[in-house]
Amino acid sequence: MKTRIALAATIVCFSLGAIASSNLITGDGGRAGTPADLSRLNFARIIYDSEGGMGEAYYAYDSRVWARWETDFPEGDDNFSHRLGQLTRIPVNPIASSRMLTAPDLGDFPLLYMSDPGYMITSKEERAALANYLANGGFVWCDDFWGDAEWQQFAEVMRKVLPGREWRVLTPDHPIFHTVFDLNDGMPQIPALPFASPGASTAEPANAHKFPAGSLDVPEMRAWVDDDGRIMVLATHNTDVGDGWEREAYGEWYFETFSTKSYMVGVNVVVYAMTH
Repeated sequence: MKTRIALAATIVCFSLGAIASSNLITGDGGRAGTPADLSRLNFARIIYDSEGGMGEAYYAYDSRVWARWETDFPEGDDNFSHRLGQLTRIPVNPIASSRMLTAPDLGDFPLLYMSDPGYMITSKEERAALANYLANGGFVWCDDFWGDAEWQQFAEVMRKVLPGREWRVLTPDHPIFHTVFDLNDGMPQIPALPFASPGASTAEPANAHKFPAGSLDVPEMRAWVDDDGRIMVLATHNTDVGDGWEREAYGEWYFETFSTKSYMVGVNVVVYAMTH
């Protein structure tokens, strides 16, 4: 029995070590190899690598292990694609895609979505590919990262991708908050389902995020823009829009309180990106 336990432990450690060295783990479902449907808008998730081990580059939740890049994927992205087609006249592929930044067909996707990039790391080739994508009119939306440490990790990546440019906060009067739905208070704060309860704060707890977490209370929409003022990279910080999509069927209260706002934000972002 001890031998079996030791062997099992060795297998688990080996498996987790393999996961730590690669971001290509369960959840992709082969979607990285599915060609874009060029007759419709394809919502595509960026596959990226993260630093660290368990609780950093990857984490255990809901009876499985998730890489950071695949948080809420594919259910959240599929739900949003479906709702986007319902709520607008945009022809949308209802099955979301995923792509690495070095994919040769990255330019087939006018909008890329990224989740949970608070531990993100990139290679020189990936940064060059992303810079090229943005220079050619691409739009990247980054969501679901909280606090100061996670923000700084992502911001440092972007400083290498877009040297000489810095992010700015988009205030509630920016057109992106009024493209389809009027979000007069600006960016809503959407907590992940496990942290949401009636009467509680909508800020997620500091111990669920990278140390030092710092401020978690104020949700913001931040952006990197080009010389003409076009948004290249949009970030929804201190909020988890993607969980609002993924968890839309997990109870009427969560749907009415948070999922509806998540869809409003998502529709506004996509319509703004496609018209600017």
